[in-house]
Amino acid sequence: MNFSAPPLPNTQTTEPLDGSSLDVTAEKLAQLRQLLPDVFAAGKLDVHKLQLALGEAVHTGEERYGLNWPGKAEAYKEIQKRTTATLTPDRAGSVAFDTAEHVFIEGENLEVLRVLQKSYFGQVKMIFIDPPYNTGNDSFVYPDDYSEQQAAYQKRAGITDATGRLNKSDLWRTNTRENGQYHSVWLGMMMPRLYLSRNLLREDGVIFVSIDDNEVTNLRHLLDEIYGEENFVASIIWQKKYSPQNDAKWFSAMHDYVLVYAKNKELWRPYLLERTAEMNARYTNPDNDPRGPWKSGDFLVKTYSADYDYPITTPSGRVVSPPSGSCWRTSKTNFQKLVADNRISFGKDGSNIPAVKRFLSEVKQGVTPSTLWLRTEVGDNQEATKEVRDLFDGLPFDTPKPTRLLKRMLDLGTRPDEHHLVLDFFAGSATTAHAVMAKNLEDGGNRKFICIQLPEAVDQHSGAAKLGYTNIADVSKARIRKAAAALQNAATKSGAPQLVAGPALGFRSYRLIETNFRIWQAQPEGKAALLAQLELFTDSLQKEQVDAEALLTEICLKAGKPLTTTPSKIHTHPDVYRIDASLYLAIGVLSSEVLASVVAAKPKELLILGRDYNTASGDVALSNIRLELREAGIALSIL
Repeated sequence: MNFSAPPLPNTQTTEPLDGSSLDVTAEKLAQLRQLLPDVFAAGKLDVHKLQLALGEAVHTGEERYGLNWPGKAEAYKEIQKRTTATLTPDRAGSVAFDTAEHVFIEGENLEVLRVLQKSYFGQVKMIFIDPPYNTGNDSFVYPDDYSEQQAAYQKRAGITDATGRLNKSDLWRTNTRENGQYHSVWLGMMMPRLYLSRNLLREDGVIFVSIDDNEVTNLRHLLDEIYGEENFVASIIWQKKYSPQNDAKWFSAMHDYVLVYAKNKELWRPYLLERTAEMNARYTNPDNDPRGPWKSGDFLVKTYSADYDYPITTPSGRVVSPPSGSCWRTSKTNFQKLVADNRISFGKDGSNIPAVKRFLSEVKQGVTPSTLWLRTEVGDNQEATKEVRDLFDGLPFDTPKPTRLLKRMLDLGTRPDEHHLVLDFFAGSATTAHAVMAKNLEDGGNRKFICIQLPEAVDQHSGAAKLGYTNIADVSKARIRKAAAALQNAATKSGAPQLVAGPALGFRSYRLIETNFRIWQAQPEGKAALLAQLELFTDSLQKEQVDAEALLTEICLKAGKPLTTTPSKIHTHPDVYRIDASLYLAIGVLSSEVLASVVAAKPKELLILGRDYNTASGDVALSNIRLELREAGIALSIL
């Protein structure tokens, strides 16, 4: 494995892996090349040929409809950037790390989304985010200088800090309304994150985004651009408050919005909501019909048809006719068939206007969701505050979301009987993680979450600081642990079987860090710098002692393996790890016996550390290994 090798175009190929995240531009070009190979010349896209191929479908005018803002071009450049960063396990911050299937990642979310591109491309079923609302008081990191060098970016993003935490106060900016680029800054922050997260969605995936009036219009246009207007599903109004504020200056804001977009609307439909006991109670069976409970439905319609206008004689002998301008629902012939099948009700005494019997057994087994979500159905801010306060015995977050709100989205976007993956890259109060665990316990589901949160320093006067927390990521992890404990206690009290902490309530915690490998500088300054770099690259690892688990995590990510991959050590001295059936890693010089055992396992690829063979005898040994593996049809990559 050569970390200066050509980029991996997508996660489905068997090309050698490299040390960077997925090349989004190369991925798009590869897809276009498959569809239209004739529009490429000398290895590059020929725009003129593309226009000829598509004809009038290509817009060539100077004026066009769309969302524009200062810095949009630079935001697109952010999408195209690649990273060599990686994640390292944080066992101390985890719960049941070895068996957990949920994931929490501490780090700058744009950089983390880049890191996840290979391993989770097209794997996420549902995304929920609650981003900064841009109220004028939000603090968030945004790039002041899009032309900065990678090293400067890494320092700003915090990934070069030994602890992986951002701790420089001058990195935090309040995006006030007095800022001349108030909306532009927010859009520039949101666009690359929404774009890269869309890559992670399955073709039948969906995203829910919570927002208020400050940016709902711009967000709608931005999502139209990234997902396509045709994939807009709904703009949901959520009643977030229990009661109006009488001290409001103009109107008391009682709601937020939840914008819903499908990655491909033709492939996604919301799952139906469960019918409530109250809904079913409306059905009774006063005549002991063998088809079960029913309720009356109108037999009259307001649209008029002469064929459906006829007198009906009720069982009591009363003759009834439709009012002027109305008619019956069906023809006289069909009406007589319905009467014969006992599908028409005339009331207790048999003299009422006829009504259709609608049987519960024949009703659609579920409820189509509406775009109005009342607080009584999905909770409100007051309920969310109480949930968090009960867990922490204090309030570390000002505006958490209620778990019932997230459960409603999980009902619509996921199924309990499938291993659906849920992503939240503005994790904040970790309501998404709490709701996923709770929903799984309610319906026996197998949903898994990936939550990402920047280790943003908390205000020293905040509720989080008073509870002893220094950054938001630590509060997020604490919420997950406390929620898991509360769910465990509730299950125990109800007499439910003891929960398995790992799969159901555990989570693996990771931190964003620099790569463990040396990065080749493409343009060293002068001969001396080039020679120095060549000397360094006799060892591809940055440190003499590298934690094996951290190294394995990076290899998994850059080989497109999920973070829940659990490599097993199958030999010691040299250390040989089975990452999965297709990929092995050897640390140390391989003996002929150990090499034979690897060959017998028939992986697709073996990775070895080049530092272990930096001698004359090592070169010979490496040549022999390469030859033996080639004969066995096993690829060899040197780290």
